[in-house]
Amino acid sequence: MTTYTPDAPQLVLAMDHARLMGVVPGLEDPGETIEMAIEAGVDAIMTSYGVIKRYRDQLIGRVPTLLRVDGGPSVYREDWLANTQWRLLHTIDDAQALGVDGLCSMVFLGSEVEMDTLAITAEIARHALDASLPLMVEALPCPGARIPDPNDAQAMADACRLAFEHGADVVKTYATGDAESFARVTGGCPVPVVVAGGPKMDTETAMLQVVKETLDAGGRGVVFGRNVWQAPNPAAVIGALRNLIHDGGTVESASALLA
Repeated sequence: MTTYTPDAPQLVLAMDHARLMGVVPGLEDPGETIEMAIEAGVDAIMTSYGVIKRYRDQLIGRVPTLLRVDGGPSVYREDWLANTQWRLLHTIDDAQALGVDGLCSMVFLGSEVEMDTLAITAEIARHALDASLPLMVEALPCPGARIPDPNDAQAMADACRLAFEHGADVVKTYATGDAESFARVTGGCPVPVVVAGGPKMDTETAMLQVVKETLDAGGRGVVFGRNVWQAPNPAAVIGALRNLIHDGGTVESASALLA
C-alpha cells in the first residue's frame, strides 16, 4: 500500500516527457529508470498513462504514482509554452483502474489555452476529491504580451495561486532565481509548492543550489526529470536531493554524495 502526501517533503521523479517529446535521452527504458529510482529512494513518480499501464507491476504498491491526465500536441507540432491545443486525456475511472495514488494536470497562465487548462483542472479536482486522490497542478506562466518575462516571480506566484484556486492540493512550478523571489511564490499559495527542474541544468552543483534556495523559501521539494535521469549517475543525484529535502543538508553535504 502506498500513499502520496502533498504536504510532506517530497522528491518526485517526473517521467512524462516522452508523451510530448518522443524518445528522450535518458528515458529510453522506463522500466530501468523506475527500478533505479525506487531503489535510490524517490518519494513518488509522476508519469503517463502508457508508462503506468506497461510497468504497473513495478509501480503500483511499490512507490506512490501520479498520473498525468492532460496533454497537447507533440513538439513536432508546437513549442512548449506556446500551446494552442490542450485536452483532458484520462479520467478518474482510468486513474482508479490503474490504481494510482494521485493525479497531475497543467495550468498555462497567459497562454491561448489558459481557460482550457483551468477548466480541466477544475473538473479533475472535483472528481479527484470524490475519489480521495490528491491533485498536483503544474502552473507555468507563458511568454506573451502580458507576460514578457515568464520567469518573473509575480507571474509565477499568480500562476500558482490560480492553480490553488481551481483545486490543486500541491503546485509544481519553476524556480525564480533566488530564495527571496521564490518566497513570494510560496507566500501567496496556501498549498505546498514544489519546484520543477525543466531542462537539465549546466552543473549538478547549480541544480542543488536552486533546490536549496527554493527549500529555504518555503518550497516543499522537487519534481525533477531530466536533471535526474540525464545525469551520469542518477541514483547519486537522488541521494543528493534527499539530503537536501529530507535531511536538511547543505549544498556542500549534498554535493559530497555525488563524488
